[in-house]
Amino acid sequence: MRMVDIIIKKKENNRLTKEEINYFITNYVNGNIPDYQVSALLMAIWFNGMDEDEISDLTDAMLNSGDKVDLSSIDGICVDKHSTGGVGDKTSLVVGPIVSSCGLKLAKVSGRGLGHTGGTLDKLESIPGFSIEKEPEDFFKQVREIGIAIVGQSKNVCPADKKLYALRDVTATVDTIPLIASSIMCKKLASGARTIVIDVKVGKGSFMKTIDDATRLANELVKIGKNAKDFKRNVIAVLTDMDEPLGRMIGNGLEVKEAIETLKGRGEKSFTRLCEKISVELLVESGYINNEEEALKLVKEKLSNGEALSKLKDMIIYQGGDANVIDNYDLLPQAKEIIAVKSKMSGYVQSLEALKMGLAAMKLGAGRENKEDSVDLAVGIEVNKKVGDYVKEGEPLAFVYSNGKGTNEAINDIYDSYLIVKEEVKKEDVIKKIIK
Repeated sequence: MRMVDIIIKKKENNRLTKEEINYFITNYVNGNIPDYQVSALLMAIWFNGMDEDEISDLTDAMLNSGDKVDLSSIDGICVDKHSTGGVGDKTSLVVGPIVSSCGLKLAKVSGRGLGHTGGTLDKLESIPGFSIEKEPEDFFKQVREIGIAIVGQSKNVCPADKKLYALRDVTATVDTIPLIASSIMCKKLASGARTIVIDVKVGKGSFMKTIDDATRLANELVKIGKNAKDFKRNVIAVLTDMDEPLGRMIGNGLEVKEAIETLKGRGEKSFTRLCEKISVELLVESGYINNEEEALKLVKEKLSNGEALSKLKDMIIYQGGDANVIDNYDLLPQAKEIIAVKSKMSGYVQSLEALKMGLAAMKLGAGRENKEDSVDLAVGIEVNKKVGDYVKEGEPLAFVYSNGKGTNEAINDIYDSYLIVKEEVKKEDVIKKIIK
C-alpha cells in the first residue's frame, strides 16, 4: 500500500477503505508519512468529503492511535459534554456541578483553548492553586468520591488527532465536516463516558455559520456515537446560537466569576437556560431521570438549594484550589483598569458579532494565536448590552478589563461589533435545535 495511491483515490472522489484509513493514520503517527502527503490528502477530503463509513473508520483509527480512559471502575452513570467552541463559553463549569449534584458522574478530560479565549483548563487555572494535572487513579478516586473532575488531556490520548489538527490549522482544512466530526468524536470516545451531549455552536462566531451546516455536523456526531466500534455511545447534539457571545463575560477569570454567579442563581437568562437544557439532556438520555419535566425540576432545585455550587467548591478543593474564590472574586486575577465603552447613539441592539468580540478579547491577551502563547487570565470583556436590549447614548455597551495590551484596538473592535437601530428588536432563543 502506498500513500500516493490513497491520495489519488480520494482526489478522484472515491471511497477509502478501512484498511487504507488505518494505514494512513498509523504511519503518519509513526512518522513514516511526511506532512506534505498528508496535506494533499486533507485537501482532497476538504474538496470531496467522506461518507458515513469513512468518517466512522477515520474516527476509530484516530481513537485507537493512543490511550483511552477506562471508566468501568467507577460506579454510577458517567457522562460528558463538549462544545464546538464559542465566545464566552463557560458552560462546563456550570453543567458539571449541576449534573454531579443530581447524581451523575462527570469525568471530563478537557483541553486548552486556541483562539479568542482560553479553554476550560485556562479558565480553571485562574482559580488560585487549581491543578488540572491528575494521575489516572487520583482522577478516578475524585470522581468516585465527589462525582466530578475536570482535568487536562493525557499527551497520548488520540495523538493522531493532535498531529492532524496542527496540520489542518496551517493548510486551511479545519472547516470541513468529516474532519471536524472525527476530531471531536475520537476524543469523546476516548474519554469513556457512555452519554455525551455536544453543544454545536452555530452563527457568526463559530465554525458552522448556518443551521444547515450545523445540522449536518450534528447528524454526523450522533451517527459516529451509534457506530462506535468498541461499544455504542449515546450522543445528543444541541445546536445553540453563537451570533452573539454566550453570557456576559469573555475572558478566563471573568468567565469563572460568571459561572459561579450562575450557580448562585444570578446568571444571565439565556446562559442559564442553556446550562439547564444541557443538564436535562444528560439526566434524561443517560436514563437517570424518566422525563424532561422531572429533570428540569431537579436541576432548578439543585441550583436554588446551593448543592450545585457546593459541587464546584468540592472540585476546587480536591484539585488544590482556593475555594474562598466562590465568595471572594478578588482572589481571581485582577486587571489593572476597567474601561467603559459607551454607546454613541440611542436605540436597540440589532446584532452583536461574537467573532469580533472574541478577537477583541484576544487582542487584550485573553486568548492565544499559537499553542505556545501565554494567556492573561485577568483580561477580557464584560458585555453590558446584548441583542434586543435598549441602550441610551452615553450608556456603556461593554466594559474592557485591560492590563495595557491592545486596549484601543479592542475598544474599536467592540464598537464595530454592535449594530444599533431605532426599531425594537426581538430576542432569539439560544437553543436552535436538538438532534438525537
